[in-house]
Amino acid sequence: MLTVSVLKLFLDSLEEGVLFLDDNRHVLAVNQAATRMIGRKKENLTSLLCPSVFKGTECAKACEKRGYCAIILTPDTKAPDQDIVLQRSDNTSVYLRMWAISFPPEEDFPFSCAIILRDRSCEAKLEQKVSERLQLGSMVGHSPVMQKLYIQIMRAAHSDASVLLTGESGTGKELVAKALHMNSDHCKKPFVPVHCASLPESLLESELFGYAKGAFTGATSAKIGRFEAAEGGTLLLDEIGEIPLGIQVKLLRVLQEREVVRLGENFARPVNVRVIASTHRNLAAMVERGEFREDLYYRLRVLPLHVPALRDRKEDIPMLANKLLNDLGKKYERDNMRLDHETVLALIAYDWPGNIRQLINALEYALVNADGPNILPPHLPPEVQLASQSSPVARSGEPMLVRSYYRAPQQTEKETEIIARMLAETGGNKAEAARRLGMSRTSLWKRLK
Repeated sequence: MLTVSVLKLFLDSLEEGVLFLDDNRHVLAVNQAATRMIGRKKENLTSLLCPSVFKGTECAKACEKRGYCAIILTPDTKAPDQDIVLQRSDNTSVYLRMWAISFPPEEDFPFSCAIILRDRSCEAKLEQKVSERLQLGSMVGHSPVMQKLYIQIMRAAHSDASVLLTGESGTGKELVAKALHMNSDHCKKPFVPVHCASLPESLLESELFGYAKGAFTGATSAKIGRFEAAEGGTLLLDEIGEIPLGIQVKLLRVLQEREVVRLGENFARPVNVRVIASTHRNLAAMVERGEFREDLYYRLRVLPLHVPALRDRKEDIPMLANKLLNDLGKKYERDNMRLDHETVLALIAYDWPGNIRQLINALEYALVNADGPNILPPHLPPEVQLASQSSPVARSGEPMLVRSYYRAPQQTEKETEIIARMLAETGGNKAEAARRLGMSRTSLWKRLK
């Protein structure tokens, strides 16, 4: 007969971690593997609300939003496994794969479901070695969306077809373009970026295609364009959506004919260049409005790749933030800087509308404002602090009643000051203020009442 002691012995022998929850998602029991992975003693885990055990992860946020375990498997519903990065209290990270099973309701049986954990740290280290071997440069992340992107990069790198990179500003599209170049047969040839938005139309044409001596006033000597400069390599047309229609026609011809005509010349020069274009704009919508040529759009979009926003891969933030802080520490000659555990949770709670570029700025702000080696939550920009104060999971890891867990946070005087300052900076534009604060417009409205 199966006794409690035999069952406990069996559970503690498993490599997988197991947490048993009640109907209100409180932890009732755990095995030894779970305590090891989470980094807490058994007595410190029992009675905790499950989202507070995994606070800061996307799984916890989904659970908080729905009011029930978001990954439960039943005979009727099959939710996928979830890969998470758990930031432990000792400031280390552990890569876990988690799933859940529900138990049929029975009298005198206290458990509602069980959370199963598998340690993926060794797999993550292997993936990191593979990433380094595959020349992914400064790209960081083990989230599912980034793993998918890495695979797409490797496949696209072995083709000479044009690539269109889409994604919000600050997501690292140029890093993706460099990774495509470094893993291609053109890797020993030039990688030439052109930031189309920074050049006026009068200069953009000569920059792209070059010009002959005397082609215009001041052209005292001939100059090759970026297409010729990238011969045999890769040309990145950054922010392709900003190119005027007149130049779009000439660009299309170059892509079709594989030859350029310099300004002031009447003959073509052959070019052998792999073209990558990037944009944060919706080119399909621009085509519909007549702002972007449809034939050029499809010529560029042979291999479309989307670079995810930082808010869509928050499990990457601990690793990414530590790497960026290390780089900033070298810049400021402060190599001993480290992120406090609560600071990492604050970074995860924020939605980062400016993506990686904004994260870099926030860490630089914090580094400048920190007196000692530890980056604490008060060192972060006000809008990041506010987002963490608004997150129930980020605020506390202590046990909470379900009814208090979902209670709206009390607005503090500091929050009021931050919101007022942001509204002043945006001229009273509530939508823009909410975007900068990393919260929804609904959340902002609630705080203004």
